[in-house]
Amino acid sequence: MAKFEDIIQGNTLVFVDFFATWCGPCKMMHPVLEDLKKQLVNSYQVQAVPTLMLFKAGKMVWRQSGAMQATQIRQVIEKHL
Repeated sequence: MAKFEDIIQGNTLVFVDFFATWCGPCKMMHPVLEDLKKQLVNSYQVQAVPTLMLFKAGKMVWRQSGAMQATQIRQVIEKHL
């Protein structure tokens, strides 16, 4: 499985939020990110959590609602590599 460094150095756009519960500016960002999350949830019709999605070349190639084991997730990812 790709490591964090590999992911952020790839050609895809990756948004990462590093936060702490005690951080004032992080708390200020929370409603902004929550609003964006709601917009994305509506765009992708997420009705249950967790909902996992795999995108390739800008298109959703796999979607699953509900918990999964690490081995199952790895198999799905490897299938789409």
